[in-house]
Amino acid sequence: MKIWIKALLMLVIVIFAVKVSAYAASGTCQTAFALHSGSMKPNMHIGDVILVQSPLRTNIITYEDGEMLNYESFNDYGDVIIYHPDGISHRTPILHRAMFWIEEGEEMPDGGPPAPHEGYITMGDCNSCYDQLCIVKEPVKPEWVIGVARVRIPYMGHLLSGIRGTLLICAVIYVAIVGYLLRRKRIFLNPK
Repeated sequence: MKIWIKALLMLVIVIFAVKVSAYAASGTCQTAFALHSGSMKPNMHIGDVILVQSPLRTNIITYEDGEMLNYESFNDYGDVIIYHPDGISHRTPILHRAMFWIEEGEEMPDGGPPAPHEGYITMGDCNSCYDQLCIVKEPVKPEWVIGVARVRIPYMGHLLSGIRGTLLICAVIYVAIVGYLLRRKRIFLNPK
């Protein structure tokens, strides 16, 4: 079998193994997000890659609870969550800090209308108003949460986001596999 075909097969196996391992570790299919806005400065920056954990594998701690428990994530109290705005999955996910939990019927922040359902009130670390006043209409339901931010890899999102990043990763892995196979073939054909 030609080396390039072997390398393609190995590439598929490697990508599959990485995806399965990432899912096993994080509990979610989408394990990383590239940050596209400055709303989380100074703790996260445009172009950072954020690795996440499934919300089903952890308890989300709000800013309010984090303050009482002295729990910090990304240099401030509480967890940073990634969620679908207003539960609409085709909209760009928002990555902001869970500030506090609100029950159905409670007054929304800053004198807003009663909450239509229970959920998280969120806000970007750099923003001056809650998302529920500026960006979205409702508290974030737990089922809208995609993940809880756990690790920040600075500036990698500039390189790895979108189809360009996917192609770059695949190309690098493919070249490494071809190099390995060629080296192995050379050693096999010319043993010392």
